[in-house]
Amino acid sequence: MPFLWTLAISTSIVHAHQNREQIHPVGSPTRNLFITPSSGNPRNSEGDMIQLRDGKWLLIYSRFTGKSDDDDDRAELASRYSSDGGKHWSSDDVIVARPEDAINLMSVTLTRISKREIGLFYLRKRSVSDCRPVLRRSTDEGKTWSEPAEIISDEVGYYVLNNNRVIRTKKGRWIVPVALHKGADGKFISRGKAMCYLSDDGKNWHRSRTVLEFGKNSTGLQEPGVIECKDGSIMMWCRTNSGVQVTSRSTDGGETWTPVEPSNIRSPLAPASIKQIPGKKTWVMVWNDNYDPKAGWSAGNRTPLTVAVSQDEGKTWEHKKVLEDDPEGWYCYTSIHFDKGAVLLSHCSGRRKKGGLNTLQVTRFEVDWLTDKPK
Repeated sequence: MPFLWTLAISTSIVHAHQNREQIHPVGSPTRNLFITPSSGNPRNSEGDMIQLRDGKWLLIYSRFTGKSDDDDDRAELASRYSSDGGKHWSSDDVIVARPEDAINLMSVTLTRISKREIGLFYLRKRSVSDCRPVLRRSTDEGKTWSEPAEIISDEVGYYVLNNNRVIRTKKGRWIVPVALHKGADGKFISRGKAMCYLSDDGKNWHRSRTVLEFGKNSTGLQEPGVIECKDGSIMMWCRTNSGVQVTSRSTDGGETWTPVEPSNIRSPLAPASIKQIPGKKTWVMVWNDNYDPKAGWSAGNRTPLTVAVSQDEGKTWEHKKVLEDDPEGWYCYTSIHFDKGAVLLSHCSGRRKKGGLNTLQVTRFEVDWLTDKPK
């Protein structure tokens, strides 16, 4: 598979081969990895990263191997490594898991369970009636993995869990936010209901008492994410086609949730990602900052890709900056991580009219660049 990386000046798109250097402002975004489609590999889709004990970064993503890049075609999990904080990445895929009795494997979350153990959450899609998250564990820093353990066994259905979404609270509770897309016949429908699966030991899981719904629009609640606030409460956000992300709150560890309310996050029908900078109160959000009421069901395009910060736990967002702005581009399904003052993003990218979200990209920039006001 071709291995390309780029460096960019500010937000302009500058393509280069791996050994070619470009001069760019210190700390500004660099596009350091593009895993592009190739023969027998029509799509490379969203994934997640984790820093290993030796300082290396492990990236795991969905590598499609079927005849098309459709969500329902065959995909396995593959990995790459970086030993320099995400600036350069290995060029050869290492296969982590194959679908075997499933259609595909997608939407990875990597998380540290303990000093000696890593958790790998992902969706195992078996049919349009059975798409559920599973958890694998590794005690050798991702070299080998346990057999998958089901998280949802109480109701079989089509659940959507985005990449980089699973969190663990300060009290040790695991929270897996999902949207259930299940019609009367048991098969997938676009309208989603949001809920969480919860565990205090990482082995026994139960559904939140509240199942959230939203209005009478066709999308309902899709692709929920969660983040813990300073007071221990949890904020959930979901994508809709109403022009904004909507939010809900839980004060009991994700068991019950307030009715959803519109947020101040303008958005098409596309996911937002939010993470807190370790050791700081600052939240970082990456999303598509646009809304077009004439766009119909989709509520707009998945461009630009924008980043902003909040110092008040999402009430307001500032220092908004554009990471990608190709009007024909598609950018979304982001994972957000931090390494020694730098922000690492893995996300899907592509061209709206050709290929869609078929390329996995890694972008890196300094936190200082993010928080500086644009000149």
